[in-house]
Amino acid sequence: MLQTQPNSFWSTLSIMNKPNYQRELDKVIEENQRAGKTPRLLLHVCCAPCSSYCLEYLTQYFSVTVYYFNPNISIKEEYLHRLNEEKRLISEMDFKNPVDIIEGVYDPQMYFDAVKGLENEPEGGKRCEKCFELRLGSAAETAKTGGYDYFTTTLTISPLKNAQLLNDTGAAAGKAHGVSWLYSDFKKKEGYKRSIVLSKEHNLYRQNYCGCVFSSRIF
Repeated sequence: MLQTQPNSFWSTLSIMNKPNYQRELDKVIEENQRAGKTPRLLLHVCCAPCSSYCLEYLTQYFSVTVYYFNPNISIKEEYLHRLNEEKRLISEMDFKNPVDIIEGVYDPQMYFDAVKGLENEPEGGKRCEKCFELRLGSAAETAKTGGYDYFTTTLTISPLKNAQLLNDTGAAAGKAHGVSWLYSDFKKKEGYKRSIVLSKEHNLYRQNYCGCVFSSRIF
């Protein structure tokens, strides 16, 4: 007779097999520190609040360039507001290693073309997957062209975002363009809580939706 395992067993096994992206990041940091290297990192940034902790943390070990590429933000005024907040944050924070910023092309039609047919998908579904592919694909291409050692995104700091999906998407984009993806889950080490503290310290604009017109419908 076939013996079945209780649901608690499979839940425990799933947790045990879940990738530990913070551990992967720690390994990269340790290897570069042992080698005396400060690698160049292209950091895709969605907004200033999410980037606050990521920059505070990553600039201890990397020379960081912020890549602000967010064509999913449908309203230009909203896009510019978030961009200007990012620039202000960079100018106000103190970093061990220098930080500069690259502004990607702002063309919302790129986003609408990428998610065509998925307009009615639930938040966090296939529409978001296509959005991640668009933004991280552009980050990978920019990192390769600029000769960066790694690229990654601040999106994994959000409790509402799927870190495994983001890391899988980033790794695939990196492989396609021939540049190393830096695995991360910036929620770890109390990263999200720290971002809230830093946002208050710098009086940052904190939006309640990702930027696209579809996510704004649920708020």
